[in-house]
Amino acid sequence: MALPVVDPSQYDIQLNDKKTNIEQQFAEFNLPPIELFESERTAYRLRAEFRVWHEGDDLYYVMFKPGDKHQHTRLETCPMVSEPIQQVMFRLLDYLRPNELLRRRLFQVDFLSTLSGELIISLLYHKPLDEDWTEEAKKLKQHFGIHFIGRSRKTKIVLDQDFAVEKMSVAGRELIYKQVENSFTQPNGGVCVQMLEWAQDVTENAGGDLVELYCGNGNFTMALAQNFERVIATEIAKVSVYAAQYNIEANQVDNVKILRMSSEEFSQALQGVREFRRLKQSEVDLSSYNFSTVLVDPPRSGLDDETVKQVAEYDNIVYVSCNPDTLQDNLKQLTQTHSLQRFAIFDQFPYTHHLECGVYLTRK
Repeated sequence: MALPVVDPSQYDIQLNDKKTNIEQQFAEFNLPPIELFESERTAYRLRAEFRVWHEGDDLYYVMFKPGDKHQHTRLETCPMVSEPIQQVMFRLLDYLRPNELLRRRLFQVDFLSTLSGELIISLLYHKPLDEDWTEEAKKLKQHFGIHFIGRSRKTKIVLDQDFAVEKMSVAGRELIYKQVENSFTQPNGGVCVQMLEWAQDVTENAGGDLVELYCGNGNFTMALAQNFERVIATEIAKVSVYAAQYNIEANQVDNVKILRMSSEEFSQALQGVREFRRLKQSEVDLSSYNFSTVLVDPPRSGLDDETVKQVAEYDNIVYVSCNPDTLQDNLKQLTQTHSLQRFAIFDQFPYTHHLECGVYLTRK
């Protein structure tokens, strides 16, 4: 893992540079005033992965130079990660060093924490994990009083549970999210809250029904459901679909349906090109919906051409992007039919060149 240099004294300068770069990159569009959402300066990252290095009897985390998997330096502190991770990560190594069974062939440690203080630690090995390992890991769990998971090739040992329950205060309302180990969650919890509040704000008067593509565990779905009569959210990863269903019940949301479908399949179903048994089983009649708004939060590759065409069919578009380059490409097509009403920068990844953008478009 390559880590940024966390220097709070440079934060404002770096964030202003990001804003300037975005203004220049998107100069071809008639941009509204950019809304800027800052991160906490330290302890902002809720999940992290660390490579573990063995040197004689010693055991420590290492960071690699960007683009170089061989040159590394020993990690002594990590101010970017959340307080729950900071409190445990080095104490964990102290526990593991003298324990041959738990330390042998350990090559990575993954941490997943929440704003509400929960923590899950996954230990990744280049060896089979057996009953002896499990018994020793139970002592580890008892010592720290947190959730542990063991992983090796084709093996996952869960000592009690493989998820954390996040609780976020969004616009004065507590939202609950089941977050499963080794599946996607927003890394910067504080900025995630700001993203949800922004999305709530831009869709406040949209009306009608919402369709959300790439919904994951329902991160945006739970926050936006209150602004619409009904919501259809699609996701293809089983683990995320199950987590989203959990979150619907936990938040007592009664106007959301989660469909395990790709964006392409949903488009085919909406157009009546083909029938899907999953739709019949979920008793969803798409023809009864009045979709006014679409929300997309795609991977770094952005939207493919067919999905862009599908998205352009809706009056209102909320597009959350983790890659300004693919957002720029997609906007060249979307702004042919829609006008940019809002443009936001969310500093999910301080002290790096990465950032998240949010745009809201309405039909011309």
